[in-house]
Amino acid sequence: MKNLLQYTPFHLLLFFILGILIEFYNHFWELNFSCKWLILLVLTAIFIILNNRKTITIVAFILFFFLGISSVFLSNSSNYKSYFKKHITSNNFAIFKIKKVLKPGLYYQKYIAEVQQVANTKTKGEVLLNLEKDSLKHRLYIDDEFLVKPIFKELILPLNPYQFNYKAYLAKQGVEHQVFINSSDIFIVSKSTVTLVGLAAQFREHIQKYLLKYHFKDDEFAVISALLLGQRQDVSKELLTDYANAGAIHILAVSGLHVGILLLILSFLLKPIENIKNGVYIKSAIIVLFLWMFAFIAGLSASVVRAVTMFTFLVVGQLFKRKNVVAFSLISSMFFLLIVKPMFLFDVGFQLSYLAVFGIIWVQPKLYAVYKPKFFVMDKIWQLFTVSIAAQVGILPLSIYYFNQFPGLFMLSNLLIIPFLGAILIGGILIILLALLNILPQFIATIYSNIIQLMNGFVSWISHQEQFLFKDISISFLMMLFWYFAIFSLVIFLIKKTPKRLMYFLFSLIILQSVYFFEKKNLANKNELIVFYKSRSGIIGNRAGAQLILQYNLDSLKSKDIKAIKPYVIHEKLKKVTKVHFKNFINYNNQAILIVDSLGIYALKNVVKPIVVLQYSPKINLERLIIKLKPLAIVADGSNYKSDVRRWSKTAAFYKIKFHYTGQKGAFVLK
Repeated sequence: MKNLLQYTPFHLLLFFILGILIEFYNHFWELNFSCKWLILLVLTAIFIILNNRKTITIVAFILFFFLGISSVFLSNSSNYKSYFKKHITSNNFAIFKIKKVLKPGLYYQKYIAEVQQVANTKTKGEVLLNLEKDSLKHRLYIDDEFLVKPIFKELILPLNPYQFNYKAYLAKQGVEHQVFINSSDIFIVSKSTVTLVGLAAQFREHIQKYLLKYHFKDDEFAVISALLLGQRQDVSKELLTDYANAGAIHILAVSGLHVGILLLILSFLLKPIENIKNGVYIKSAIIVLFLWMFAFIAGLSASVVRAVTMFTFLVVGQLFKRKNVVAFSLISSMFFLLIVKPMFLFDVGFQLSYLAVFGIIWVQPKLYAVYKPKFFVMDKIWQLFTVSIAAQVGILPLSIYYFNQFPGLFMLSNLLIIPFLGAILIGGILIILLALLNILPQFIATIYSNIIQLMNGFVSWISHQEQFLFKDISISFLMMLFWYFAIFSLVIFLIKKTPKRLMYFLFSLIILQSVYFFEKKNLANKNELIVFYKSRSGIIGNRAGAQLILQYNLDSLKSKDIKAIKPYVIHEKLKKVTKVHFKNFINYNNQAILIVDSLGIYALKNVVKPIVVLQYSPKINLERLIIKLKPLAIVADGSNYKSDVRRWSKTAAFYKIKFHYTGQKGAFVLK
């Protein structure tokens, strides 16, 4: 680790990442391209001319900081004059090209599509395309082009506190608008170009058609497609949940684990080539070629391209036979990937992959040295055990931050599945080759299907051991950062045990405790009233410290299990959630909250300037209510008919009363 911390490209990478973060979150750079590149050229010239080492280092850091800013600016389509939004009018037709196929929703097939042309103007920029299900006999495929008269809509923010922010997620992929269409809206046109990703998708579809001849069951076929072809769209929600709860979800995503296993197998099989002249270089070239062929079969998805790029740098780096080649190769691959696509930095898979690998590099050797097994088999089991623990150390704080759970039996699932994953991958590749050649015997396909079924069954059994699945865990972003600071300090201390490093570790623990008690105190003193959004239902919550009191009409559910409030309960670490009946009135911090439900009763004595909450479409004259009560604001929740909401909104606007509809603006929060 010491050598890595002294590795100059590592420092340059940190400044590059800093530039990416600042530009993405603050739009630091708003100058035109020519001015931008002029500054970068000046900095480069200073870098070349100066001979002072310290000055050159500082200039290099500034240069890479601006390169990070520049990479984000250049990758953002909205910064170009040809961005589609700048050319939209109400009657324009547009040409779309499918770039990515997403997992379908309940009512729509979902795609990422590029807007190639608006009217007669060539454009750029991507949108989320929602195609109504059953509106086409066949799905759209990558590189398909079609003409449509679209209505571009802004992606909406989550409607309740702490729900998954799909808008922010897509914004980090450069997508800020969506379009809803059906078959009557579109006209398919001939493909102008076929991309490499499109060819990979066609080849993958070809493979799936051949595999379907061998009568694989739905779940087995879905897992085979995920393992070998990078296609998780067909994996059922229940099966995905089982793999997630068992701590084995990474098995279904073609990523670093699969590519790393293939690299080890190929290195072993091709080792005899090293005995010939220049054999090391020939072997490395063959391995890289095979890895990229696997990436092509897996559809050149972002995760597999990242993984293959990472291991390509590793294979090339090993040719130089230097110490710490693994760590240095990883730094170089990360730098290369972020230059090509800076938005990878915000991808959860990217973050988890690199943290897992760095955990293995730094933590696993120390864990492995604790115990020295005498027998070969025990040594391999111990090695696998320490690798799994080290990887979890690298990703644990981040995975809890994102997913709010920790699978306690992840070790059991990894110890029993990963040793056989290499055989499963190689067997799957052979089955694909035999199927494409039409020489795959049915009994071999059946045996392979039974192996996948056995793996699914084992994962399902692990996932149902609920006493070992720690759910509803929440840590703040700040707490996550200090957890990594503590882990880093501990690893540094274990590498070289000195009093100074021990003090750093103890200091990190003190900071962790301080942040914990600070956040606990803030949450205990937090009070707010929330009108949550839920379609066709009314949910009002009164928060007091660690307790949430709810009024709702969903008798069949436990309060904590209501999807609209569950993320709020988890992230706010609420200990008690109870159901009460507020009737029609709440006095919240001396502010009157009047609830007008389907009975339409609002004539309460001594109620002055209340906040009025409308539920279940009451048959009232809103003008008369406004004149009588003079409300500070009117809130309509998801239990009301949309036609009533539109009418009330116009009335409130006429009387200049603040109107809040939770179905558009999200939950109403009164602090």
